[in-house]
Amino acid sequence: MIRDRRSAVFSATALAVIACTALSGFAQPAFAGDRASAGSQVAGVRPATAKSASSLPGLGPKTLAAVPQSTSQALVVTGNGVSSATGHAVLYHRVGNGWVADGSWATHNALDGWTHNHHDRDLHTPIGVFSLTDAGGYLPSPGGKLPYYRSKYFTVAGSGFEGEPLAGSFDYVVAINYNRVPGRSPLDETQPLGPAKGGGIWLHVDHGGPTHGCVSLPRAAMIQLLRSLDPAMHPVVVMGDAADLKQ
Repeated sequence: MIRDRRSAVFSATALAVIACTALSGFAQPAFAGDRASAGSQVAGVRPATAKSASSLPGLGPKTLAAVPQSTSQALVVTGNGVSSATGHAVLYHRVGNGWVADGSWATHNALDGWTHNHHDRDLHTPIGVFSLTDAGGYLPSPGGKLPYYRSKYFTVAGSGFEGEPLAGSFDYVVAINYNRVPGRSPLDETQPLGPAKGGGIWLHVDHGGPTHGCVSLPRAAMIQLLRSLDPAMHPVVVMGDAADLKQ
């Protein structure tokens, strides 16, 4: 971690990434629902296996109790430690009484790790179980069932905490329903819990370093997620550091 570079990074990006989103405008309604065909399997993504688990792996009873009974699709993001900015994600779907993995990927999260009490610009990613209802991006949808809000405002410039370029990070995003109103563009700035609790927490394309609050995944993973997430399956993201998720 290069923590003494925080001020320089925030200045360079002109706070275009507040909790890792560029909330400089709203997606245009005309772009909503922009879709592409599902296409073939994405290169570099692990296929589903026949092996199923009776419950979501790595989750303890407290965390499992927060997953809605109606959910049959879950992205589990496990941080390497409460103060770590790295981890991994696994996408699962329910089959009968078990869960089957559809893919797994390395991830980045916020610079200072994870928290149960997220606040605006605190450089932590919120811990919890959050629904996934809306997607968007600078590029056209690669195909999928979530509402997709395409907009020129899904842009970011400058460098990240480790000097990596941020350009292209918002080509594809999925809004995490933390302090936001479901059913709106990920760019919508409405924050039901108030601005002090932060917002604009997304899944987005990885730029190779820590985020301000979002979870980032490889581009191929984001494409697979957009093609896989199904509102009829009530998808959620379950995210936090490994020790917390085991509770």
